[in-house]
Amino acid sequence: MSKVAHYLQEHVQGEVMTSTDARKYFSTDGSIFTVTPGVIVYPRVESDVRKVARFTWQLAERGRVIPVTARGAGTDQSGAALGSGILLVFPAHLHRVIEFDGKSGTVTVEPGINYGKLQQTLLTHDRFLPPYPASIEYSTLGGAVANNASGEKSLKYGSTIDYVQGLRVVLANGEVIETKRLNKRELNKKLGLSTLEGEIYRQLDSLIEENHELLNQMQLQTTKNTAGYALADVKLKDGSFDLTPLFVGAQGTLGIITQITLQTEEHTPSSTLVVAYFNELQQAAKAIEELRSLPESPSAMEMVDDHLLQMVDTINPNLLKGVLDKPFPKLTLLIEFDESERSQKKLTKKAVKILEKHGADFEIEQDPLRQEQLWRIRHSSATLAAHSEGGRRALPIIEDGIVPPEKFQEYVESVYALFKKHRLPAALWGHAGDAQLHMQPFLDLSQVGDRQTALRLIDEYYNLVISLGGSTSGQHNDGRLRAPYLEKLYGKQAYQLFQQVKQIFDPYGTMNPGVKINVSLDDVKQQLRTSYSMDHLYDHLPRS
Repeated sequence: MSKVAHYLQEHVQGEVMTSTDARKYFSTDGSIFTVTPGVIVYPRVESDVRKVARFTWQLAERGRVIPVTARGAGTDQSGAALGSGILLVFPAHLHRVIEFDGKSGTVTVEPGINYGKLQQTLLTHDRFLPPYPASIEYSTLGGAVANNASGEKSLKYGSTIDYVQGLRVVLANGEVIETKRLNKRELNKKLGLSTLEGEIYRQLDSLIEENHELLNQMQLQTTKNTAGYALADVKLKDGSFDLTPLFVGAQGTLGIITQITLQTEEHTPSSTLVVAYFNELQQAAKAIEELRSLPESPSAMEMVDDHLLQMVDTINPNLLKGVLDKPFPKLTLLIEFDESERSQKKLTKKAVKILEKHGADFEIEQDPLRQEQLWRIRHSSATLAAHSEGGRRALPIIEDGIVPPEKFQEYVESVYALFKKHRLPAALWGHAGDAQLHMQPFLDLSQVGDRQTALRLIDEYYNLVISLGGSTSGQHNDGRLRAPYLEKLYGKQAYQLFQQVKQIFDPYGTMNPGVKINVSLDDVKQQLRTSYSMDHLYDHLPRS
């Protein structure tokens, strides 16, 4: 790859590296996989990205395919920030706020910007981006858009896709396009272009028109879903057309995002937090269902189970001291309201009635300092994620399933049964209002037996989620980890549609191959790490 590196350094403004230590550093992300890149490029301007894409396109035309992978901070837990060819690392240079409109609340940024820093900037203008992930302080906005990320506030506010208004994207051949929702007249202009952009619009429009019924059948009954491509959201009933939903959540497999325009929300600094303690899962499930039906949705409804709290207490006994007493409840629910002060009072009263009806103990807190202490209960999952016992680590392999809300109790009980079957301690946390659970089994990837257990767990877990009518990915996307289950999730015909979408945008397969589409279990088995760590994140405490 040295000739490739020399050529690129001659033609791009940014830096190009092929040193062994740099390639090793970028051979892992937040997932259990390892793939070593051949060349690392730190693009300084958009034209650098264009030149890399054009260069690989021209090589592919001559039969030599070099993958191109965009990477933010490397927190991706699905393995999508890894590639064997050219790795474009965005945080080094492409990390600016380009424009902020205080009147409309829209902001335009480059993909390498740190999510937490952007959020702090927005807060100084009384605005914020609600779908922030748990990794907000150490992840990039580009990564959040690539994964269609969401988090604890998504119950009320939705996912990243609900805030992205438009993108600048470098296509596989180096062309730059801008996406937004187009009316029929604007769409007709695009359909008439003689460029790759025009070809994409023509083929995609035909694909959607020919598969209306199938696209309707593909809609899952979950509150969130990042599995596959959001093809059904491209063309609406009014004939308007927008490529944005395809690129959001595509994990760099259709093109490389170089600029993002988002709508933000007005920030309400005060909130009411209700922490409820249940000793029976059935009562908790009923309460969650009724809380979801409140006139205004809670801004968050998060949960942890007693197994997690017991593990945290063993690892770090003082973390929850003065916050939660033992014996720990079967399930702890954190319910937050951030409406106006008057609405908060009304909603809190209604929530209290529901909790009393289902036999929960609870406390109501409006003091920000005490609220922060109580949120430790939920954020204590970070302690588990960062803990190690010899070679055994908490592995992010089965932690993003989501099911229809009415299946919450069945989902929890089925996960407990799965862990019991494999003689592993279970600890659950997550977004109770969305029926989305997180869990990370302790295994040692250097041990053959544990590697086999991990692969069996992956297979049994995602099949379980699919059997419950759920999605294999609620917020962390497919990547290498969950891609092998897309065909089972949607069916053969729908999967073929996804393959056609990939072919339309990336005919030579240069855009982050091995991620999302055309990925088998045999492929990912060969890419498993022999040990797992998140060493590059120890400046922060990794959260989930």
